[in-house]
Amino acid sequence: MKEKTTTDKLFYEREMLQLGAQYIAGVDEVGRGPFAGPVVAAAVILPLEDRELIEGIDDSKALKEKDRERLAALIKERAIAYQICEEDNHTIDRINILQATKLCMKRAVEQLSVQPDVVFLDGNFKIDITLPQQSIVKGDALSYCIGAASILAKVYRDALMTEMDKVYPGYGFAKHKGYGTKMHRDAIKELGLCEIHRRTFIKNLSDGQGNGRQPTT
Repeated sequence: MKEKTTTDKLFYEREMLQLGAQYIAGVDEVGRGPFAGPVVAAAVILPLEDRELIEGIDDSKALKEKDRERLAALIKERAIAYQICEEDNHTIDRINILQATKLCMKRAVEQLSVQPDVVFLDGNFKIDITLPQQSIVKGDALSYCIGAASILAKVYRDALMTEMDKVYPGYGFAKHKGYGTKMHRDAIKELGLCEIHRRTFIKNLSDGQGNGRQPTT
């Protein structure tokens, strides 16, 4: 199958431009599935003139780490506006992961320094904003703007979880970024839960009393 080019991923954007939109925000999240750490959402408005397009933007999961980091730097440099927000594990446990994800996306959109004419969301749900919005299933792979947002969110969250590995050593956060790998499950069974674990995600792996590693100083 032929790999999609940047031009191929502008179908939805060009459709909106033809309808009169000027600023299109792509929104995506990273971190709905992990056992630990926050869910992170990014919103980004990029220029869509041919000379300003960034080659290689794709679903962040399909890119190598070095490519994601290079593209994230380019996206921030060229963006008309972007915002990255997070909701921590306590909020996730309190209101559930779907609601925390929607809240995170809403905050990212509302904190943009430029108000978009339309918002593209990755997924099949809506968020509580007054702006026009369009949900695109697998949008991170199909939409240029959503793909850019997915890259910003993943690079930010990966860096954050790498830092958490230093604060809470022994769990392997720098390697698995909080996802439920065997390494992570085994570490929880040995060490217990730490401050950034999502209690509602791992009820059967620990007593849930937060008796794991304390933050290093």
